[in-house]
Amino acid sequence: MKSGQLLKRTRTNTKKGTIATESPKPGKGFERQDRLEQLCLNAPTPIRYLNPRERAREAQREKLGLISKERQRELDILKKQNSKKASKKDKEVFQEIMGTPGLDLISLGIVDADTVPKYELTAEDGKRLAKEYSRVLMRRHRARQAAETTLLRLKKEAIEALPEELRAAALVPDLTPFPANRFMATLTPPIEGYIDKVMEAAKKSSAKEKMR
Repeated sequence: MKSGQLLKRTRTNTKKGTIATESPKPGKGFERQDRLEQLCLNAPTPIRYLNPRERAREAQREKLGLISKERQRELDILKKQNSKKASKKDKEVFQEIMGTPGLDLISLGIVDADTVPKYELTAEDGKRLAKEYSRVLMRRHRARQAAETTLLRLKKEAIEALPEELRAAALVPDLTPFPANRFMATLTPPIEGYIDKVMEAAKKSSAKEKMR
């Protein structure tokens, strides 16, 4: 650069009508997001973990009428949960069951639920009926025991009355597999067509469940 030469100032040409952009300021969306993050990070646990010593101290404080904020919050949560469960039970329709679940007579369509009589019983009536029902079951059990004892005695007498060659064959146990189409062993022959009726009703019930 020569001596005595003037320095020229450089200028930047700016277009008219342009507005300077400012840095964006945090708005309500950012505040809401920060608040949610803080709530999630500082969220209290539904039920606190207390060791036996702390649990005993908490119980002693409750006896004295001193309930902490954490314990009061736990009690409120349990109260809400119990109220929700009670409301769900009230909304659900109670379905009566007669027999084994899944093969009961009402769901299979053998017995109409509307024809089953309904009774309104008190607690005393329930206790009285429970005692009477236990007596009936005990009488049935004793009668069944007596019948089985009689059958075993008659079987033994029948085997002793057989000749020697047949007695040896009668003492051999019968290991024939139980019939697959029989639900349980019975002393009398099954009712003709009853098993087919139950199986057909079970198929119809399973088809209805699949359609749902």
